Amino acid sequence: MERLLILDSNSLLNRAFFAIPPLTTSEGVNTNAVYGFFNMLFKIKEELKPDYIVATFDRKAPTFRHKEFDEYKAGRKKMAPELAEQFPLVKEILSLLSITIHEIDGFEADDIIGSLAKNAEENGIEVFIVTGDKDALQLASENINVVITKKGVSETAIYDYKTFVEEFGVTPNQFIDVKGLMGDKSDNIPGVPGIGEKTAFKLIQTYGSVEEVLNNIDNISGKKLKENLETYREQAIFSKKLATIMTEVPIDFDFDEIKSQQEYNREKLIKLLFKLQLKTLIPKLPESNKEEKEEVIIDVKEVNTLQELNDVINNLNERSYITYEISNASKYSEINLDNMMIYDGEIVSSINMKEIIEENKDGSMLALKNFMENEKIFKVINDGKNLVTVLNKMGISIKSFDFDTAIAAYLIDSAKSSYPIITLVNEYLGEEITGEGISLKGNIVIKMKDLYEVLKNRIKDEDMDELYYTIEHPLIFVLSSMETLGFNINKNKLDELSVIFKEEIKRTEKEIFALSEEEFNISSPKQLAKILFEKLDLPVIKKTKTGYSTNAEVLEKLQDKHEIIPKITYYRTITKLNSTYVEGLKNVIDKDGCIHSSFNQTVTTTGRLSSTEPNLQNIPIRQEMGREIRKVFIPMSEGDILLSCDYSQIELRVLAHMAEETNMIDAFKHHTDIHTKTASEVFKVPINEVTSIMRSRAKAVNFGIVYGISDFSLSQDLKITKKEASEYMEIYFERYPKIKGFLDTVMEEAKDLGYVLTLLNRRRFIPEIKSSNRIVKALGERLAMNAPIQGSAADIIKLAMVNVYNTLNSRNLKSTMILQVHDELILNVKADELEEVKKLVKEEMEAVLKLSVPLDVDMNLGKTWYEAK
Repeated sequence: MERLLILDSNSLLNRAFFAIPPLTTSEGVNTNAVYGFFNMLFKIKEELKPDYIVATFDRKAPTFRHKEFDEYKAGRKKMAPELAEQFPLVKEILSLLSITIHEIDGFEADDIIGSLAKNAEENGIEVFIVTGDKDALQLASENINVVITKKGVSETAIYDYKTFVEEFGVTPNQFIDVKGLMGDKSDNIPGVPGIGEKTAFKLIQTYGSVEEVLNNIDNISGKKLKENLETYREQAIFSKKLATIMTEVPIDFDFDEIKSQQEYNREKLIKLLFKLQLKTLIPKLPESNKEEKEEVIIDVKEVNTLQELNDVINNLNERSYITYEISNASKYSEINLDNMMIYDGEIVSSINMKEIIEENKDGSMLALKNFMENEKIFKVINDGKNLVTVLNKMGISIKSFDFDTAIAAYLIDSAKSSYPIITLVNEYLGEEITGEGISLKGNIVIKMKDLYEVLKNRIKDEDMDELYYTIEHPLIFVLSSMETLGFNINKNKLDELSVIFKEEIKRTEKEIFALSEEEFNISSPKQLAKILFEKLDLPVIKKTKTGYSTNAEVLEKLQDKHEIIPKITYYRTITKLNSTYVEGLKNVIDKDGCIHSSFNQTVTTTGRLSSTEPNLQNIPIRQEMGREIRKVFIPMSEGDILLSCDYSQIELRVLAHMAEETNMIDAFKHHTDIHTKTASEVFKVPINEVTSIMRSRAKAVNFGIVYGISDFSLSQDLKITKKEASEYMEIYFERYPKIKGFLDTVMEEAKDLGYVLTLLNRRRFIPEIKSSNRIVKALGERLAMNAPIQGSAADIIKLAMVNVYNTLNSRNLKSTMILQVHDELILNVKADELEEVKKLVKEEMEAVLKLSVPLDVDMNLGKTWYEAK
């Protein structure tokens, strides 16, 4: 027997929306209901293997029930806009799947479902109705099955005539009579007052129908029940009518046409799913009956010898597309180039570099060098920085590497966690890459040609050419150089610190044990909680499923409750410093005595760089023990000097420029201390009367404004009342009115466009700002205020890095840039080049971008990073 699957789409989407946590694309499009709906559909389709699928929807127009009863479905909450906006997406995907959609004015989806089901049954087709609404149970029969979703959309229960009677004790048709008596709050069907579900079922089980119940009122026990049945006789009959699903909707059902749903536009659908960032649904897509084009590789040449490598290189065209594989290693000295795929528009070559290098190191290096340094062959690479770095190690540079598809995709949408080529091809070309092994790799590199064209045009169309070609692409070589050079480490000092930290940890442990009067595992939240909240009887701040919380926020609120709390906070700090940095750094020192961190260009949404393995940007400097760690970082050679160059208050300068705030611009132009100036304005006192407390509070306000801080958060930071914090902010905006105007404008633009821009057109999408959830929306507003400022600061420091790097090279100086920490550059400077390097770095950093305020740079020298800071 053939099978028809009917989807009660409104019901299922509603279930999915509330069952699946909020999901949004980077552009702010809500997709959780879409995701839940199609996950459920593909799962049920796989289980039931239907021959036909139909999706039904409600229309906004009033139905015949509304015309008969004005209060029908009155009082229902209006659909959340986050759910409403997903309906067109679901319909678009259904259409691309060639699944028939039925909706008609004047009738509910239930009526279309009922009519379709009965029609199919009469034609000898078995029916499965998938819904979250029990109203459809009245349709259950020998060949009509009602699939009720439970626990969101993940679990289901299937009812036919037999299973329904067994569970409910009435027939499916009698279920309408039950609803007539008990009513339905969700549809505002009145029923009979005082009759609940239990009584309704009992009455229908006894008498068979609403009409027979009313005919037997005298035989029913219970005075009030009798009175209500008598009083509301007509309402009971009318409620039954309202609850009855119509099975004769005037609509044509062509089952042959519905069956053609298996032939669908797979390519276009995949493109849409990638746009909606629902790529996990792609493997679940059904196969299409349409003949799909086989992915044919023009040619794949396996290259395993030096002679074959030379042959490939000698015949390459003017543009090559490159993918590569490097060995998985934890240290710079251990990474090697294992494989490269090169496509020149005609032939794909799979080059076994590992084997060729092992057999003929010098010759293979020369061949590779000739290719990579050939300026006439332009190269497109995905995520090319690691290739540049491994080639640096081999003494090879890359010339005419003019486009990196991963960097371009990052600029277009910075919210993704990674940018693998296979994902980019799916997303931007709307194509699946087929094949296995060498065939798959060949197909990937071939697609780079089309991907390059698409991304290059997107960068141009979105006015990001300057950002890409002046900053981000040249930065690849700067970061690779920094990774290759590394930062020299004083191993003896590190060993010395290891001893000091262990002693400090033991000393702090003893102090904590003395205060608690017993020894315990301080690192165990459970044991610590027992000491704090049971033995010492401190107030409980927060409870979790597993007991009392002892997180940092809780300890902060307990700071003044017992002297043990600061000790525990300090203990956590020093143990983390010891494990992460003292012991952690020991494990990553390479053969050359240096630490070679990895600098990531496509990780943060703000545009800032990040550092990993190890993270050298995150060494704490607020505690003296944290600052001590910087003493192990030393110059490359005896006589060299470390030079720290730090932008002074760059984010506030960017804010002053972008907001065109005259008061703040003047302060920076006259090199006035901005926090003292702000304190003078906010507290309305002359500059010479500003106290250290006033300045500190003004500083908190200044930086709080940059990060979109609320009056509540400011009050927490300054440990003042919310009222005081609010007054500070009000006075601040009175004194700097253009800043308030700028921030308001940025938020409005973010709401309209879904993104904000930096000075150099870096784009950050902020989907949170369109949320109906108050907390999420507030987060979006803070991000909108901060992103243009922090992103512009990131643009400036990156451009400065490129310019400093290029100038050092153009002057053939031996001094080098070795680290970037947000607004700070660290250089290893040769003693005889010191004055020249100081001058050129200061000039390049301060002249990097023309702003209405000066970009001041602070410089410090030292024989360790500690001294240079």
